[in-house]
Amino acid sequence: MTRQNVTNRTYSDGRGTMSAVTGTTGYMPDLPVRLSGALLALAISTVHVADQGGITAMASPSWIGWSYRLIEVGGVLTALALIIPWRMLLSRSATLSRSPLMPASAGLGWAAGVLLGLGPFVAYIASRSVGLPGDPGDVGNWGYWVGTVSLFVEASLVVLSATVLVALWQSSRTVRAQLLPAELAEHAAESRSR
Repeated sequence: MTRQNVTNRTYSDGRGTMSAVTGTTGYMPDLPVRLSGALLALAISTVHVADQGGITAMASPSWIGWSYRLIEVGGVLTALALIIPWRMLLSRSATLSRSPLMPASAGLGWAAGVLLGLGPFVAYIASRSVGLPGDPGDVGNWGYWVGTVSLFVEASLVVLSATVLVALWQSSRTVRAQLLPAELAEHAAESRSR
């Protein structure tokens, strides 16, 4: 996990007056961290395909089968969201880099990772403890090895995603705190020139 130097340039008027704050640091996960998250998301999809009996099979009752499909597709989409460097791609476009969605784009894949891991984890615990509607046969079946593997993979993805989200949040707070004095000084200079 690295911290990268960020230079924030703000043009205050049409004459080219520029204020810059350099040396602020922002967090962006390295490729191995993103790749690990993507592989965990794909592993969750693979485990649910295997548990269902293959790609063409559908678990019974049908609402559980469709939940499996949602997890499988969500795992692939989460892996893509983690692998593709959205923040870097969005920052290349001048109009998109000024968008208020730009800072949030870095954490969307990791938030999806938390949801992808928590959903099946909670459902598995519920199915084995109190049971799910239409699936009473799994209550007490804690020895199913595919489910055990799934719990470890899902917990790993949740821990990794939550850790990265916390790092992104702390980094954004640090950058904002460092940029705030420069923005206040720029605002004061603008108000004096009026």
